[in-house]
Amino acid sequence: MNVQTKSVGAARYVGSRQPRKEDGRLLTGRGQFTDDVRLPGMLHVAFVRSAVARGRIVSIELEAAREMPGVHAILTQADLATVPVKMLSFFFTPIESPVTLLADGRVACVGDPVVMVIAHSRAQAEDAASLVEVVVDEETPLVTIADAKTGPLVHPGREDNIAAEMGDEDALEAIQPLLDDCAHVVSTRIRHQRIAQSPMEGRACVASPDGAEEMTVWMGCQSPHLAARYLTQALGMPQEGIRVVARDVGGGFGLKNIPWREEMAVVVAAKILRRSVKWIEDRFESLTASSHAREQDTALTLGLDKDGRFQAAWCDYACNNGAWPMGEDANIAVHMFMWPAYRLPAYGFVTRGWYTNTMGLGAYRGPWAMESLVRETLIDKAARRIGVDPVELLRRNLLYLEDQPHTSSMGIPVEDITPGECLEKLMANIDYAAFRREQAEARVEGRYLGIGFATYIEPTGSAGSMAPMTGETVQLRIEPTGKVVAMLSTHSQGHGTATTMAQVIAEQLGVAYEEITVYEGDSAIGAFSPGAAGSRQGVIAGGATWQAARMLADKVRAVAAHLSNASVDAVSIEGGMVHIIGAPEMSRSLREIAEIAYGEPARLPEGAASGLEAQYRYQPPPMTMTSAAHCAMVEVDAETGFVTILRWIGAEDCGTVINPGVVEGQIAGGLAQAIGQVLLEDMPYDARGNPLAATFKDYLMPSISDVPDFEYLHASTPSRTIGGMRGVGEGGCIIGPPTLVNAIADALSPFGEIDELVLPLTPARIVDVIEGRDVSGTRVHWQALEAVPAGGDEAAAPPSAEPGQAAGIDGDWNMVLKTPMGPQAMVAHFDTVGEAVSGYLEAPEGRQDFAGGTLSGDRLKFEMKVEKPMKITLKYDLRFDGAHFSGKCKMGMFGSAKVFGERA
Repeated sequence: MNVQTKSVGAARYVGSRQPRKEDGRLLTGRGQFTDDVRLPGMLHVAFVRSAVARGRIVSIELEAAREMPGVHAILTQADLATVPVKMLSFFFTPIESPVTLLADGRVACVGDPVVMVIAHSRAQAEDAASLVEVVVDEETPLVTIADAKTGPLVHPGREDNIAAEMGDEDALEAIQPLLDDCAHVVSTRIRHQRIAQSPMEGRACVASPDGAEEMTVWMGCQSPHLAARYLTQALGMPQEGIRVVARDVGGGFGLKNIPWREEMAVVVAAKILRRSVKWIEDRFESLTASSHAREQDTALTLGLDKDGRFQAAWCDYACNNGAWPMGEDANIAVHMFMWPAYRLPAYGFVTRGWYTNTMGLGAYRGPWAMESLVRETLIDKAARRIGVDPVELLRRNLLYLEDQPHTSSMGIPVEDITPGECLEKLMANIDYAAFRREQAEARVEGRYLGIGFATYIEPTGSAGSMAPMTGETVQLRIEPTGKVVAMLSTHSQGHGTATTMAQVIAEQLGVAYEEITVYEGDSAIGAFSPGAAGSRQGVIAGGATWQAARMLADKVRAVAAHLSNASVDAVSIEGGMVHIIGAPEMSRSLREIAEIAYGEPARLPEGAASGLEAQYRYQPPPMTMTSAAHCAMVEVDAETGFVTILRWIGAEDCGTVINPGVVEGQIAGGLAQAIGQVLLEDMPYDARGNPLAATFKDYLMPSISDVPDFEYLHASTPSRTIGGMRGVGEGGCIIGPPTLVNAIADALSPFGEIDELVLPLTPARIVDVIEGRDVSGTRVHWQALEAVPAGGDEAAAPPSAEPGQAAGIDGDWNMVLKTPMGPQAMVAHFDTVGEAVSGYLEAPEGRQDFAGGTLSGDRLKFEMKVEKPMKITLKYDLRFDGAHFSGKCKMGMFGSAKVFGERA
């Protein structure tokens, strides 16, 4: 649906730098964070955590702690297990690892919560927690991805340490000949360090029972509606039994998408004790015991023809899932969004996530950001290798609007992205030639300047392709006082949604911005949405608000026309006044219209409902793409390895800009995080699985002196959504790292190449390149990534069955397909006639039949065409062994996934 952007009133609010409604309250210390919640009789929690990374719990001594003053209760997993809990991922699919709220007989990482101490104050709880003695029979932990490939099982009972796997190693057989025929083949490898999300306010939860079956939960989260839905499903409670309130949140970044072990434990403890219970994560816990992110090891190879045009690429990706990921992940999104902005005929990949004895994987702003980092740095490297200017190489391969519609090598339709146009806008605003002259002059003086470029596209406003990522509802009304009230299920952690949604309403309804109040942050108002996730709120909530405001404006105009015996077309709304064209004496205030609509319904048009209210739920296109091109200029000190950012300019196309200040704030925040990732931040582990950055003395965050004044260019190509908005929340964090790395690589080019990129680029690692030796003590030269059997250790893999005729596959089979959103269980039914096979797959979502399958010996092949959430042909290839089968399913853009099953 596309709606014209013409304003009802004369005032222009969309596109203006309105002061944020939230700022006065936040800047004067009147915000309400979870720690500000105070309830009568509230108890406080401190967790006793494992000090070893792996082992069997021998004993837990609690007596001394129980005798401490103020202790109300001490709970272990055995106590919490009296309340059944089913831990889920963000996609509402079961977590595959055997995760419990507290450690259950074993610990799998340092920081594993083992005991919950509950007392009348946090200080008393911490004092008592220090006296709990946990004895663990320690085992050698698996810390790295390499450990996971060859070491013992992190979770006993599993087949291997692979948490998730997609892609197809066999695809290399098709890609390799294309690479062999290329005039230029360039490869790179990047190891991205582990990141701690480090929000201003750590995780936080207050749970208060209300009656026998109800509970109010205050929680630092990204969506109170999503958190409430998660809690009710995990606990098996009625939807109306849980109310989640989330006022101000000091940053989420993906960490606070869903409640995790500690938050769930607080809620369960409140149910058990029938008392209000509070837990506020301290900074030590936040750094070492909150889910971490990134830690990826990626190798990418790109083939180019003699003119520098891309021909084929292959990627081998691995990420560390830790022990207890908030959803097992092989990061299929890295590959989905690796090449859609470029002309690349062929791409193949294999992607795996690995369990280790480290803190579990959580989301982080732009969780697929590795695609831009590895691609854009490889393109920059290729330009140097083949002697082409990096901007020229981008231009030869990027998509421009004139090249669309286009379908990527993975089958992703591309219709309105503008990375090429963003690059041209960027180049028009920098004097590239002048910088190159200055760079040459500086090198004569022994100064090393560098310039780096990167482009990207970002999927935003996803809706309908994943269970939680659905539409957005706005409930809008004009009160009898003439004031405007909006209730939304958006949620801000700095996004300024109360401001931007008010701007949309003000413009479309013809009222003053100051007359609008936006309510959010409470699952009891609005309707379900995932809130702040996937750069979606400006797109989907903005579209819903846009349309609801127009619907309400139409109702006001209809009522005013009826009261004035005028044509609806003659009615306008401006500045809270309703005017009749050509009859200024008939103007009325919006308040007067509202008083009649609520209090004198007999005066309304026949059939019109009383009051002035509108509600609209917007379901936009499945994905709305944002594009950008950035440039950074740096100076690298050849003696110290320190990097100074001289200038940073970005051209971003987020469609219709509601508030430039909010957009630029989102970009700046993401770029600050990007600078931290490239230069400073690191959460290393020692060989025993101990995190080595427990404070901000060790975990280095970017400060104001590290972050330059960014310059912003807005391309503003309206999208195909209502209002024309595109998301922008994660862009800086995605495009920032390759932009900065390329600038540093350009500055260091007189000293050679950074063969393998190990982040962060500390001064010592930069000196490694300058001096050509291992100054940092961490310089690593890796071998190529190797394809690893699913079992991790080839010697441990069971022998495959000899091919033969599958005996009687007819009938029902319980089958599991391991999709990117988690395992999908279904019933497979097969009917054979000779070698011909037909049947169906049935899941709770429905049943789909197939025909035309073939059975050859023990091998069954068949295809199914799926229309929703997107058109994909699923190609199954299964091998049967008695009462079991296993194999894979080729899933179009999602690569290949494992399939296994057994007789029903």
